[in-house]
Amino acid sequence: MDYTNEMKKTITAWGADLVGIADVEGLAGIRTNPVHLLDSFTRAISIAVQLPVSVFEMISDQPIPIYAAIYQTVNRLLDEIAFKTSRKLQSDGYLSLPIPASQVLDRENWYAAISHKAVARLAGLGWQGKNLLLITPEYGSRVRLVTVLTNAPLECDRPVKNLCGKCNNCQEACPVGAIKGISTEDHYKSRNEALHFQRCVEKLTGEFAKIPDIGAPICGICIKVCPFGLKIKKNKSNNNT
Repeated sequence: MDYTNEMKKTITAWGADLVGIADVEGLAGIRTNPVHLLDSFTRAISIAVQLPVSVFEMISDQPIPIYAAIYQTVNRLLDEIAFKTSRKLQSDGYLSLPIPASQVLDRENWYAAISHKAVARLAGLGWQGKNLLLITPEYGSRVRLVTVLTNAPLECDRPVKNLCGKCNNCQEACPVGAIKGISTEDHYKSRNEALHFQRCVEKLTGEFAKIPDIGAPICGICIKVCPFGLKIKKNKSNNNT
């Protein structure tokens, strides 16, 4: 436990807002690229960085250039934190592999090397919301994620309870009606169980990514309306009164 706490404190000092540890056995059967990606590892470290609260207040019915720039900056920060984490683990005598924060390897089906959201859920950072994104109790979906695989003897965290309840804010806000509003206690068996996935992809890649100075398949609308993200703004307002 001492080594686990030491690693979490170190990763936090490098800029992470949330850090959790997942048992790789819990990821058995998950889609990876390459297929043997997890074979040498026993733990997956999930790292989250919060996105600035104010940028979501500027989003109405489409992403804005500032959000696109911040999105890329946070991805670079996550990759740097993951790389430093990997170097630290390696110097301590353990295998480690940082998985890029936002690298799409299959652009036809939109898959990365591994689902950072699946790792984060198993590592106890949050739950899978109706918008298919990870929702954290602290920041809602206003986070970006990265993963580091390792065989270090780290203590695992446990998944947390899904707290979406009857809330359908994300479903109601989605500009293409892609969110079905179906909740899950654990995780969805497929993306299409939660979303009309192709609707989302077509909107992001076909329209939003072509907006001047966006250049990436991003949205931010369902993230903005999640009550767990809105809670941050309310807490900050209360602290200023």
